[in-house]
Amino acid sequence: MPLASAEARGAAVVVEAWRDYDPAVRALPGMRLGPLEPGGATAREDAERLHAAGARCVRLPEPVEVCAGAGPRSARALALVRELTGRAVAVEWTARCGDGCAGRGELGHLYPPQEVEGAAAGAARGWRAAYFPGKCVYRRGPGFVEVRDRRFGPLELFTIDEPPFVAAVGALRDGAAAGAVPEGVLAELEGARLVSRLGGRAWWLPVPVHRWPFGSYAL
Repeated sequence: MPLASAEARGAAVVVEAWRDYDPAVRALPGMRLGPLEPGGATAREDAERLHAAGARCVRLPEPVEVCAGAGPRSARALALVRELTGRAVAVEWTARCGDGCAGRGELGHLYPPQEVEGAAAGAARGWRAAYFPGKCVYRRGPGFVEVRDRRFGPLELFTIDEPPFVAAVGALRDGAAAGAVPEGVLAELEGARLVSRLGGRAWWLPVPVHRWPFGSYAL
């Protein structure tokens, strides 16, 4: 796969990938895609390239910091977990948490890690038990973004249609630097727990869906 620019490579994530989820099937000849540096400029492009190459299970070899002080590489890796979750790709990864954020539920919609370093015993098991596909997802329509969030129990439905907020979602998906999103807009999205700050940037948390799993409304 082609490599990205030096700037993109600075936070790029090298992964291992297979064509199937099942460990027994993955051991068969031709199922391992090998260590890959997808080469995208963003985590979104990395996920697109991995999925197009046939990856259905991806392993991140390095632990991923999930706290606010995480570095750029961990922030990019966590965004990759989000994007792969949206494509129904299984992710084998280890979360590292030093401030308890992994237990607050904001990341519970992401494919569960195998281990949460620094957290209480059973944190990863609890994450897996509470996880289900579509727990916090969003879709874009003409002039709006719809978010369906069940991370904290009952369904919360957000319809974002004010232009500054719609534009912010696009910027935040790939990580927005300080000042790239108006502070008032960012504060409201953070208040709704739809944004997290990692690696010096603000990141959109909901998972993009490529097949909307909910029925249409008849008007």
